[in-house]
Amino acid sequence: MTDASRTRDDHGFSYTREQFRELVEEALQVAKRLGASDAAAEVSEGVGLSVSVRKGELENVERNRDKSLGVTVYLGKRRGNASTSDFSRQALEQTVRAAYDIARFTAEDPAAGLPDEDDLALGAEAARDLDLFHPWPIDAEKAAELALRCEQAALQTDKRITNSEGAGVSAQQSHFYAGNTRGFGGGYASSRHSISVAPIAGRGDDMQRDAWYSSMRDPAELAAPEAVGRYAAERALSRLNGRKIRTCECPVLFESTLAAGLLGGFVQATSGGALYRKASFLLDSLGEQVFPEHIDIVEDPHIPKGKGSAAFDDEGVRTRQRHVVRGGRVEGYFLSSYSARKLGMKTTGHAGGSHNLTLQSRLTQPQDDLDEMLRKLHRGLFVIELMGQGVNYVTGDYSRGAAGFWVEDGRIAYPVHEITIAGNLKDMFRQIVAVGADAYTLGSKTIGSVLIERMKVAGS
Repeated sequence: MTDASRTRDDHGFSYTREQFRELVEEALQVAKRLGASDAAAEVSEGVGLSVSVRKGELENVERNRDKSLGVTVYLGKRRGNASTSDFSRQALEQTVRAAYDIARFTAEDPAAGLPDEDDLALGAEAARDLDLFHPWPIDAEKAAELALRCEQAALQTDKRITNSEGAGVSAQQSHFYAGNTRGFGGGYASSRHSISVAPIAGRGDDMQRDAWYSSMRDPAELAAPEAVGRYAAERALSRLNGRKIRTCECPVLFESTLAAGLLGGFVQATSGGALYRKASFLLDSLGEQVFPEHIDIVEDPHIPKGKGSAAFDDEGVRTRQRHVVRGGRVEGYFLSSYSARKLGMKTTGHAGGSHNLTLQSRLTQPQDDLDEMLRKLHRGLFVIELMGQGVNYVTGDYSRGAAGFWVEDGRIAYPVHEITIAGNLKDMFRQIVAVGADAYTLGSKTIGSVLIERMKVAGS
């Protein structure tokens, strides 16, 4: 992120932040000249390199370079939007005119409009540096070398690793500037880099695939490619000789990587769009007990290098640290200015999604690692993979294909596959009995392994 005056070729960008600011201001001026009551504009640019290898050979080298200018024009309560990838003066004017014309012929929407001025991040708030930009000056040759090392480590872990779906290295960086006619103006650069691999264990009828990756804003913080490869291989090996189990009801422990999906389900159900459309199983849940009393969900948009960090949301509204859930009770929704107006509420700064959420339990002890969580599970299912999209956010009904391990006396007994786990998210949230200290960050969500008291497991 840092300095807005970086030169063009510092990090492969074709434009400076200052050029972006001028484009935004010009777009807003054109909109005002046409007669817009309000307007907003955003300019962005992204560059990246992705390299993939498979079985020791280079497969793909992809370079991406994208740029976009988007303009939203308001004529009272009528809204029009248009975008272009051409930054010329003529194209800019045509794009603003297109947005203006769309607004002219669009029906009025009482909830349409820019955020209120007192909600906007202005001045120092908008310029807050969250250390999100760490460019990776890596070329295709070096990226291929890292991917090959990662895959080779996986293949050499055990002779039962017989194949690979490949390994990849990605280096991505982008920057943007956004502004509106109510005084907001701000932008920053950010980066996201990763190393991944997907090895295959076994032969014939007993072949198992698993994958692992490391993703960070700062390439210096990525896991070593060999460590990623070995861990992915160990995961695939652990799944060999899987069995089916009989249909039953039992406790289920979600691995931390999957537990983030449960947290995502809560965000979806308490997001403005789902709430005002009445397409959520958590309607009118503000102040309600949705989780057990030992559960808190905290949001901190200002964590340095955080994958969900932002000083302002997609509309320029300031972001704030807050408790989303305290003692199991819902204290906040995820609202943009539009969805907030539809609900008769105020924006929470969530146009574009949530920011660095952490679900934690007041019962969790520092020693509650995965082994301890398996002991708490005692006898039941430990899930490490989910398949399908079987979640109904209107009713909360949950049904997913799954694979993992059967646990007896607090220890893994054998791998299981070809099963389905089912329940209702409302019940699942209420039945969280423990959260592990093995916290894992997936995107903008951080959560340990989660033990749910009871779920239906459909097997043979």
